[in-house]
Amino acid sequence: MVLAIVLTCQLMLILDATVMNVALPKIQHDLGFTPTSLSWVMNAYSLVFGGLLLLGGRAGDLFGRRRMFVLGTALFTAASLVGGLADSATLLLVARVVQGFGAAAAGPSTLALIVSTFTETRARVRALSLFSAMSSGGFAIGLILGGLLTEWLSWRAVLFINVPFGAAIILLAPRFVPEPARRKAHLDIPGALTGTTAVAALVYSFIRAATHGWGDPATLGFLFGGLAALAAFLTIELRTRQALMPLRLFADRNRAAAYLNFFIGPMAMMSMFFYLTQFLQEVTHFAALQTGLAFLPMAAAMFSLSRVIPRLLPRFGPKPLLLVGTTSMFGGLLWLTQLDQGSTYVAGLLGPMLLMGIGGGLAFSPLNIIIMSTVRPEDAGAAGGVLQTMQQVGSTLGLAILVTVFGTATRSASTATASRQEVLVTGMTAAFTTAAILAAFTFVVALTFKRTR
Repeated sequence: MVLAIVLTCQLMLILDATVMNVALPKIQHDLGFTPTSLSWVMNAYSLVFGGLLLLGGRAGDLFGRRRMFVLGTALFTAASLVGGLADSATLLLVARVVQGFGAAAAGPSTLALIVSTFTETRARVRALSLFSAMSSGGFAIGLILGGLLTEWLSWRAVLFINVPFGAAIILLAPRFVPEPARRKAHLDIPGALTGTTAVAALVYSFIRAATHGWGDPATLGFLFGGLAALAAFLTIELRTRQALMPLRLFADRNRAAAYLNFFIGPMAMMSMFFYLTQFLQEVTHFAALQTGLAFLPMAAAMFSLSRVIPRLLPRFGPKPLLLVGTTSMFGGLLWLTQLDQGSTYVAGLLGPMLLMGIGGGLAFSPLNIIIMSTVRPEDAGAAGGVLQTMQQVGSTLGLAILVTVFGTATRSASTATASRQEVLVTGMTAAFTTAAILAAFTFVVALTFKRTR
């Protein structure tokens, strides 16, 4: 029961990173977003979620992990209801920001509760494998669910769907989920402020560059301001007694490499989700339901591999699995760079999606286990917060970078004779090329893992 409650919460939080993707064209039409501002429907959530996860992890240590889990879920659920009722772009973005606050409070406690509840090694590995399946497969499930709800009901339903599940978690968690012992801790407010400011400024600089270019003074101001805030954050974390991001978590070589790939990998993956949904609807003219179902093979591949990871890891160790997974992910993204206006789903998209599903299952599922199965109990909240921060900040910053690449490519391709679809495909293939380069870096990082069982 504990696992069911925790995994339902994790799936709900992850779904909201992608469930809106399929609904974006209708949201843009109904609420009047511009093509570049539309990415803020995704980034407003991911930015706050990723920026405050470290603080949420430490707050769980201080105030109680189950309490933060329930309070965060309640805030997330209420914001989902408001977002579903939004009648303006501003109100929707505010609701997405509040969703991010709730997710940041509940997210780190999901992993910490698993680690504290499942103390036997084999049971913990199985539980973490299922958590990985929800985390990686949840991105694809979000697209499928978003397509179903948008086609059958409305884009608003992709937010309303959180309400019954959130209510169930709020009611059941106090009854079934044990509250781990609290540990003495303090909130690193300066670290939280500088870390969140760094992420927000860097992401905004890339999104602004998509429309204003890198010569714009404000773009450069946000870029350098973000870098300065990042340097201040690292300085604070080195000196504070109870850091939001304890640097000892990076002392282990495999754990440090796992964190790095949890940062780079989602940067590459988000391009596929964000741009393929638009390619399927804008170029191949798929309906929202067809677009969601188009991702079903990838989701099936991810879940199938995540389920066998507990048997593969003891036999082969993490390094061979990660090398195969990152190679598959790179191959899928490289294949997508060949898309054109005439590409069909079966010939041009199904193969890359299957490769990405295999890659996601093998490249990410072992990372949760590598990170969380080796940390001390007192570091479980912080370790979970850092893990999810890497994932969320990586996906948010990655999408901002790819939006910049997309914007630059479409401006160059826009001519009097070029059709709208031709310009779109040019921008998308440029984004996929950048994502393939990022995926190649995940393979390089995988090479650094020590062979271990």
